[in-house]
Amino acid sequence: MRQLLLLIIFTAITISIQAQIKDTTAAVLGEVVVTGQYEPQPLKNSVYKVKTITAERIKLRAATDIVGVLNSELGMRFSSDNTLGESDTKILGMGGTRVKILIDGVPMVDRDATKQSLTQIDINTVEKIEIVEGPMSVVYGTDALAGVINIITKKGFKGGNNLSVSARLQEETVANSYTPFADDGIHNENVTVNWNNNHWRATGYITRNNFGGFTDTASFPAKVFKPKEQWIGGGTFGYRNNKVNAWYRLDYLHENLFAASPMNTNNYISFQQFYITNRYTHQAQADWIINSKLKLNTTASLQDYTRNTESYKKNYQYNTNTPDMSGAGYYDVSKFRSWFFRSTAAIIVSPKVSLQPGVDIKYDKTSGQRIAGAPSITDYSFFVSSEIKPVAGINIRPGFRVSKNSVYDAPPIIPSINAKVTLNKKLDLRLSYAKGFRAPILRELYFNFFDANHSIQGNPNLKAETSNSFMASITHSALSKKHFSINSSVSTFYNDYSNFIDLYGFKDAGGNDVFSYFNRDTYKTVGGTFENTITYKNLTATIGASYIGYYNKYQEDNTLKGDRTKFAWSPEINANLTYKLTKLKANVGFFYKYTGRVPTYQTNSTNDIVLAQRDAFHWADLTASKQIFKQFTVQAGVKNLFNVTNLTSTAASGGAHSSGTTTNYTYGRSYFLGINFQWSKK
Repeated sequence: MRQLLLLIIFTAITISIQAQIKDTTAAVLGEVVVTGQYEPQPLKNSVYKVKTITAERIKLRAATDIVGVLNSELGMRFSSDNTLGESDTKILGMGGTRVKILIDGVPMVDRDATKQSLTQIDINTVEKIEIVEGPMSVVYGTDALAGVINIITKKGFKGGNNLSVSARLQEETVANSYTPFADDGIHNENVTVNWNNNHWRATGYITRNNFGGFTDTASFPAKVFKPKEQWIGGGTFGYRNNKVNAWYRLDYLHENLFAASPMNTNNYISFQQFYITNRYTHQAQADWIINSKLKLNTTASLQDYTRNTESYKKNYQYNTNTPDMSGAGYYDVSKFRSWFFRSTAAIIVSPKVSLQPGVDIKYDKTSGQRIAGAPSITDYSFFVSSEIKPVAGINIRPGFRVSKNSVYDAPPIIPSINAKVTLNKKLDLRLSYAKGFRAPILRELYFNFFDANHSIQGNPNLKAETSNSFMASITHSALSKKHFSINSSVSTFYNDYSNFIDLYGFKDAGGNDVFSYFNRDTYKTVGGTFENTITYKNLTATIGASYIGYYNKYQEDNTLKGDRTKFAWSPEINANLTYKLTKLKANVGFFYKYTGRVPTYQTNSTNDIVLAQRDAFHWADLTASKQIFKQFTVQAGVKNLFNVTNLTSTAASGGAHSSGTTTNYTYGRSYFLGINFQWSKK
């Protein structure tokens, strides 16, 4: 609590300083954003509330995946499934398939409701990350109810003739366990080559990520955090001139996750499974400037995702591996293939009116032992939005989307309206209403899996989720001088969901407990955030707080007794500070976040409504980098300074994946050391 009190005091001092500033100079924000825009434009001009994570911030975080970059951002929460090796992402209280993950505007394919793709993207290829909070269903379609995370990759275009090579080597402990370059610990290596020849460009890269797992309280050879090895490679080839920018990108991932049971001391046998993922992502994009008033963007992608399950009985006495096919899903190949096409036009009708019509076509197909048949879903969508500037300082963006789906009944029309009002040189007001929708995913519709630990079946009769969402924010550029600036924003939101899809348990005809997906009538989230960005010479600090309410889904059921409170609340506080030591050619970063108790309402064994909560915790990373010689930079630091490990919860046990009352959130404090190499020749 001492750390929390210090941060509250620090935030209060910041607010006090801001209130006393009398400077009237307008703030100029240098970030340029592309997500949801007709064309790249300054962050200050966007009608959406967009948060950007710059290349400099990404590099200083020294993360080995995207989750490690975003875990200190306000309003974002992550949780892991240690059994399946996947992660879930929440934005402002909503997660799973309600958060859309994009790479350069193309939606990523995930096997499940969780977003394992966030840990399957090479962080070394990422230029920056843009986050839009709130529904973006008009622009990006299904899944974009809670928000959009757009991962923008390095394109490698520098113009002229040049060749560059970069390399990265980073070693990290896992709690107190570490072996150099392999096995225990985290090991990351990357090599990237970039070539430019006037209008042409090409890049190629290869990366190895190795996580040795963490034993914790598990008995040999089992581990609580599963070992995982990734090989990621790919490249880009493109052409660019004054009118056309076209490129093709290929990314390949091979991932091997290892899960083992404790060895039986009587026969020396351990049951072991390998979850092997192969993902190919093909992507082609083209921007064409036809004239000063008309621009076209076309995108096509093919994602081929396969996850193999292989099961064995390992006899440690004789060191033999025997394939085990005795159980459901012990040997399984799940295939997911997705084709995506998108084309949009940006049309300037007049200085006050612009239009963006577009079309999306998406085709998803899956198969596997746990999937009923070989189902597919085709979605056709047409959308249009407009930017209207009736007078100086007012920008209104209405839009709508119409979709036709081959499996479910899509909402007849999805509307939205966003507005940005410049109240004065320092104060901007943003208001938005959007109707969102989320299509049931193939897993929810057709997944069937029954074994000793699982009883899950799909529901092909699910309806699409819809939501009505409202958001308002005020951005204040309190000060902008040569060496000192303060920018603050206050926002509030309210989301009301209908036909909310959730996993419920019931008794089958034989009296067995089975879980399946059903449409629940309603779900809601409400809350607000307060964020400040302060720069003083070489210091940059972002400090903020949020307070989010989670809906009690049972409180409208009068047959139940217990806690009938409508919302349960959870706070967050974050402080990210970076400092440049120019003379030393060094940088220091401190990234902190307090996550309050995570609430959820459920029913106990007597069918009473109870509020279950997971522990609050503090998280902090400290990193430093120093340039040595001309081509080399050394990085070092400490992650998880407060040594967070297991979090307790008042949740009653039960569910499709019950974890009892203790969650193995992470493995504790770790230390890392890395070196980066950069060479270029013209």
